[in-house]
Amino acid sequence: MPQGLNGAQAMLRTLVDAGVNVCFTNPGTSEMHFVAALDTVPEMRAVLALFEGVATGAADGYARMAGKPAATLLHLGCGLGNGLANLHNARKGRVPMVNIVGDHATYHVQYDAQLQSDIETVARNVSSWVRTSQSTAELCSDVVEAVATATGAPGQIATLILPADVSWGEGGVPQPPRLPAPAPVASDEVVAAIAQALQGPGKKALLLGGRALREPGLLAAARIAAQTGAKLFAEVFPTRIERGAGLPHVERIAYLAEMASVQLAGIDHLILVDAKAPVSFFAYPGKKSYLVPDSCQVHTLAAFTQDAQGGLDKLCRQLGAEQAQPALQPAVRPDRPRGKLTSEKVCKAIGHLLPERAIIVDEAQTSGVMLPLFTAGAPRHDVLTLTGGAIGQGLPAAVGAAIACPDRPVLALVGDGSAMYTIQALWTMAREQLNVTSIVFNNRSYAILNVELQRVGAAETAAGSKAKSQLDLSNPSLDFVQMGNSMGVHSVRATTVDEFVAALQRALASPGPHLIEVVVPSAIAGLKLRLLPYVLQSLAHLPQPLAKLLKKKIAP
Repeated sequence: MPQGLNGAQAMLRTLVDAGVNVCFTNPGTSEMHFVAALDTVPEMRAVLALFEGVATGAADGYARMAGKPAATLLHLGCGLGNGLANLHNARKGRVPMVNIVGDHATYHVQYDAQLQSDIETVARNVSSWVRTSQSTAELCSDVVEAVATATGAPGQIATLILPADVSWGEGGVPQPPRLPAPAPVASDEVVAAIAQALQGPGKKALLLGGRALREPGLLAAARIAAQTGAKLFAEVFPTRIERGAGLPHVERIAYLAEMASVQLAGIDHLILVDAKAPVSFFAYPGKKSYLVPDSCQVHTLAAFTQDAQGGLDKLCRQLGAEQAQPALQPAVRPDRPRGKLTSEKVCKAIGHLLPERAIIVDEAQTSGVMLPLFTAGAPRHDVLTLTGGAIGQGLPAAVGAAIACPDRPVLALVGDGSAMYTIQALWTMAREQLNVTSIVFNNRSYAILNVELQRVGAAETAAGSKAKSQLDLSNPSLDFVQMGNSMGVHSVRATTVDEFVAALQRALASPGPHLIEVVVPSAIAGLKLRLLPYVLQSLAHLPQPLAKLLKKKIAP
């Protein structure tokens, strides 16, 4: 065992031995001994971010694709606070993560220095486990517990606060990892009751989330659907969903409560598999928040703490569905788009060119409405979505996904407003030479908020110029080409379909990061309000009648 280690050195060795070998950093003075210790543990990859929200978002994207946690290194309570939005997204996605937050030396706390804050209170908003290490001797035991908590079922955020003197103190002793307990599977009684409901009268559906949306879970759920006639749904914003040709098609619950209610209407039995019962994203005057029909009985096959795949396999056996033939998505791509450049044409071009095993990080908001339709039959790919609804996730999550899967192309689809929250992620992409193509939809507005202004009823009383100006991004205009190039990312602007197709082809064929700014009209421009619930399903896989309606609005 290594001798003469300080706390930071022993801590890093303990992290690596537990399988945590990537750390996204934004350090300050209190973390300098951790930074210095990085060179003593070559297995730890340290990735610098220029903003804490990039570090936390990257750790989220990494864990979604790697299936294990990364660490973050953040500077005191203020640094942790700057990363909270993407920690919220990770918490809602049940993503494992270990935050290391530096703090003042234990004896310095009493003086209430300028950066002194209550870090534990800040951390509890997003963390299932929070601890301040009290001594160098105890530090590595705390690290082991943090990693075990993060990797347990479900994935969780563990935040370990590291006082500077605990970090620099001598006598650190690395500790061996502790394996998390296996997640339990649904009981025989629960599985039998659900099987009885699926085989009985009425309309049935399975709502899948979490790990149930990976290939094994999708195939098991599709066999159950083939055997029983049940409908398959996915969460509104899945943490990670595998999709494309050769995989079962799963219809995502719509973002808009009006549309979700249509999808769920008439269902008598809803079986939850690593998912929660659907609720409205926000409260709206005169509209329901809980979207499950009043007459529907809800069953839980796998809670978040349970083994979703084990539950699906057990239900398959109970139903005698092991040999049932699942319905699979055929391979089909849209034709090359032509005509005026719109956000729909961008999505169509992505479906036309999407490479095998791509990873799509989708934060396109209103501009990405048609993406699921145009990529359904594309080669197999993964999609990561905005699980917690806090924008600014797309670019950082793409950083993490690219580091987790360096042999796979990553596409980050982001709106102009969302991109500006964490635009510093482009610098990290260039520094690490990541194979990420960032597509920024520049419609010069917070388009989704124009919809929400009307949906909440505020437009009837507050639709004047001052209100509308709060949702407008055109004065001054944002130039993403200049921003991208200034941070070392090859960046171009597309104003026509041909320019976009050519730019995307070049980006996919060339290693390293690329940015394509697409100047498009708002996806809702010119549409009547009565069509918005259908047009803005926000990433849901559209039912055929609605898909046909939308296709009429897209020039060939």
